[in-house]
Amino acid sequence: MSENKEHFKCLIIGSGPAGYTAAVYAARAGLKPVLYTGPEMGGQLMITTDVENYPGYPDGIMGPQMMEDFRKQAERFGTDIRMEMITSVNFSGDVHDIITEGGTHLKADSVVIATGASAKWLGLDSEKRLTNKGVSACAVCDGFFFKGLDVAVVGGGDTAAEEATYLAKLCPKVHLLVRRDEMRASKIMQERVKNTENITIHWNTQTDEILGEEEVEGMRVVDTKTGEKREIPVKGFFVAIGHKPNTGIFKDFLDMDDAGYLITKADSTQTNVPGVFASGDAQDKHYRQAVTAAGTGCMAALEAERYLAAKGLV
Repeated sequence: MSENKEHFKCLIIGSGPAGYTAAVYAARAGLKPVLYTGPEMGGQLMITTDVENYPGYPDGIMGPQMMEDFRKQAERFGTDIRMEMITSVNFSGDVHDIITEGGTHLKADSVVIATGASAKWLGLDSEKRLTNKGVSACAVCDGFFFKGLDVAVVGGGDTAAEEATYLAKLCPKVHLLVRRDEMRASKIMQERVKNTENITIHWNTQTDEILGEEEVEGMRVVDTKTGEKREIPVKGFFVAIGHKPNTGIFKDFLDMDDAGYLITKADSTQTNVPGVFASGDAQDKHYRQAVTAAGTGCMAALEAERYLAAKGLV
């Protein structure tokens, strides 16, 4: 292993809207931040086509181009961006120890976590092929593109219920596919779904295939009790079976909920470890939007600056 032990005032782990925004603020504050991009530079926005709900882009923008803009802005103020993954951390001391996938040892006085979360998928080849061609994991992000069209939502929890009721305001018919004979969603969300006239719940139903070559044209579903298959025409297919936060490497040091989302103090991005701040989808399981991620990235950088100032390090 390398004996290189660079020491930074502010280390940012992750490169989506939260990470890049934290970098902009930290760099402008003179913290000379170093940002490690992780396996996917730009995060989930890199697999998103049209982004029309981020302020400042009146004509919309492609997700990868938006992340390129964020990256350039962070670099403009002096952020050192490194395309590598962090594989382990040790937050037990006042100075935090971090190891990269290449074996480089780093030390940081403050750490901003912006590792995001990854959508869970069904695992179908057609799902992967038609992603951004009618298949989506975010109704709030992409629902507008299906206004006036029939769509499907897969899932039985609160996320699926919320996505279905949101889409019902835009689409004439929403098919909700639930693999069991009951939903896992909270009672109030279940009632909301059942009382929405244009949502049809398909119980004991799993997706066998998403149909279409260049775009979604329908789906073939299978009854989990009888094995009977049938096809339903839809133009949009929304997967809402949950997200998995990318927080595994922090489990020995940071408080997190049962799903792995990092827990921060009220009205703060501060974790249970002083000098370690969590932002974006790694700690937000409610909104999961680019603009809210950017907001918490800003908060994390401001709090890191105050933390360092209180310790006399800036």
